[in-house]
Amino acid sequence: MPDFVGAVDQGTTSTRFMIFDQGGNEIARHQLEHEQILPQAGWVEHNPTEIWERTRAVIETALTKANLGAGDLAALGITNQRETTVVWNRRTGRPYYNAIVWQDTRTDRIASALEREGKGDVIRRRAGLPPATYFSGGKIQWILENVDGVREAAEAGDAIFGTTDTWLLWHLTGGIDGGLHVTDPTNASRTMLMDLETLDWDDELLSFFGIPRRMLPLIVPSSHSEAYGRTRPGGPLAGEVVLGGVLGDQQAATVGQVCFDVGTAKNTYGTGNFLLLNTGTTPVRSQHGLLTTVCYQLGDQAPVYALEGSIAVTGSAVQWLRDQLGIISGAEQSESLARQVDDNGGVFFVPAFSGLFAPYWRSDARGAIVGLSRYNNNAHIARATLESICYQSRDVVEAMRQDSGVALDVLRVDGGVTANDLCMQIQADVLGVPVSKPVVAETTALGAAYAAGLAVGFWKSCDDLKQNWQEDRRWEPRWSQDRRDTAYATWKKAVTRTLDWVDVG
Repeated sequence: MPDFVGAVDQGTTSTRFMIFDQGGNEIARHQLEHEQILPQAGWVEHNPTEIWERTRAVIETALTKANLGAGDLAALGITNQRETTVVWNRRTGRPYYNAIVWQDTRTDRIASALEREGKGDVIRRRAGLPPATYFSGGKIQWILENVDGVREAAEAGDAIFGTTDTWLLWHLTGGIDGGLHVTDPTNASRTMLMDLETLDWDDELLSFFGIPRRMLPLIVPSSHSEAYGRTRPGGPLAGEVVLGGVLGDQQAATVGQVCFDVGTAKNTYGTGNFLLLNTGTTPVRSQHGLLTTVCYQLGDQAPVYALEGSIAVTGSAVQWLRDQLGIISGAEQSESLARQVDDNGGVFFVPAFSGLFAPYWRSDARGAIVGLSRYNNNAHIARATLESICYQSRDVVEAMRQDSGVALDVLRVDGGVTANDLCMQIQADVLGVPVSKPVVAETTALGAAYAAGLAVGFWKSCDDLKQNWQEDRRWEPRWSQDRRDTAYATWKKAVTRTLDWVDVG
């Protein structure tokens, strides 16, 4: 068997390809950003064709860097931004519209109407999700209703839908020449269209959005040696490689962090924050604003479920300091600026740029900086921004404890913000539990590689993967309980100041 596994990590701001060995060590990578298209307030789009071109380029370049070819890869996995919605023509391969990104809020009226009409509880019970702009169902409905010709093409079977995993898989397996139209349960569970129990599209849920069933991909296990086919010769891999695994990005990070035991949890710090808690083979229905989602399904085994807290704006709040306010020149400078002060000086920043996601689910919220006085300066703003990442994560941890009865012993972390030592220390202080970072911080790509490698026997079992996990850093909490409680209570007060800002009909 070849010595390596490859993974495409198609994210919100960039696409990368990474190559791993059997020890889970990185051998090579290449990464390219793609354009963020912002047509109007609340709208966020990507160009699907650009994403496919970037995917081709990063695969080719990473293989060249490592002096490897398709024959050196035992399997290929894909992980992706999950709810982002692409609708394209299966005969021409051309998208009907830009990809509508998970952050996009144009479907707020669709989500509100579902609640008014009493359909929200059905969606929660069957799909494990609240009606929200976040998920794919409303985005598909918007394209069907607003882009000329798509409704007719969908009824005829020509217009098909996919999240970006499906879009890339279709191209990698042949595109208009027999490309496979498939997805996995972790991505399908983010649409508001899949029944969590049956792992199949639900006709009643489809009727809520007016979506023809024939638009949707086949749902197959997250790790499987045959379901995803092989790459086509002549593509970016220039040879046949088994496509062994697909996982939505946050579920992939959970697998990469080897959270295979019930009660283990990880938090990924990226554009947003995503905290997942493994709840085992029985879905736990949240009563406190979390999502019930499929964590993974390996081969013919029963699906494993998770509670998830999705936070829209965390790392992107640091980007806002750089791009919109101009008070830092790069993300790493947020730490040095924040270290110029000992605390936040009474300033709290709630970055509700796209409303508030878990556990609040308030599309009417907008960002607010509160507690300002003449004393405060840009260092306090920078510190409040880092703290906002940590307080939003605590909101989710509290909801998970209430839903599951599980109190965390440690939080495993990954993603770009974990390079910020101050932010991770604040996270431990705010939570009151240790924060642990693995040696391989790119756990999203690693999880996709693990899913693909398990499918073909490159790794024999999840126990093999647990042997690969090693701790790199650990942050222990330093705050007193009184300080922790007082600060968190003030944060909760700050959140109330963001609500009821936008009228949602």
